[in-house]
Amino acid sequence: MAELQIHGILVWGVLAISVPAFLYLLRNTAPFGRHYPAAGWGPSFSNRTGWIIMELPTVVVFLYVYFCGESAWEVVPLVFLVMWQAHYVHRTLIFPFRLRTQGKRMPIAVAASGVFFNVINAYINARIVSEFGEYGVEWLNDPRFLVGLAVFLAGMALNLHSDTVLLRLRKPGETGYAIPQGGGFRFVSCPNHLGEILEWAGWALATWSLAGLAFFVFTAANLIPRAYSHHRWYREKFDDYPASRKAVIPGIF
Repeated sequence: MAELQIHGILVWGVLAISVPAFLYLLRNTAPFGRHYPAAGWGPSFSNRTGWIIMELPTVVVFLYVYFCGESAWEVVPLVFLVMWQAHYVHRTLIFPFRLRTQGKRMPIAVAASGVFFNVINAYINARIVSEFGEYGVEWLNDPRFLVGLAVFLAGMALNLHSDTVLLRLRKPGETGYAIPQGGGFRFVSCPNHLGEILEWAGWALATWSLAGLAFFVFTAANLIPRAYSHHRWYREKFDDYPASRKAVIPGIF
């Protein structure tokens, strides 16, 4: 079987698992962060360790596969490389060390499933942008690229700002929770998740690829239920939680 066929099977596989993942996560909250502990998930380790291990393939595997491509040193693929790594270097190697999560745990099973998905996802997206895709320099002027890049950057800005708001809620040594205010939190409980969904919607548009679309769909299938779980948790924990906030989509959900 040719590699392009294998690549296509993996892309459709990511799309196929998005629906059951969405339905499962609507009923079962992933047991890490504020939703840990949870029974039945087996051994666990440090939340920070688990996060780094889970996200590391998005940096390392993507870099390796990307530079195996014949178009790796062309302008447009390099722009895609910078976009991807700008998000994931921060997410993997900076964000975990900003967390104030003393004593928090993550099930090894959750981290292992994250590694499995991230290896596949990094491969299919790196391969499309530096080998199977066709991106001449004129793509930089294409409306799909320009709008996609703008959406990606807007999503990244929202994601980073929202993470910073959350991190500043807890002073060093503190472990409690408070109601976040300002920025995207004026409208939704999880603007950090909304920002990440927007990033990969922008990526899908900018790359104009089925691999990018599959990643966006899976991201939404994963983060929309998690945002809803957070939203429900906030409303149960805080009697004065703003009634007008939605979970992740302003004014809708």
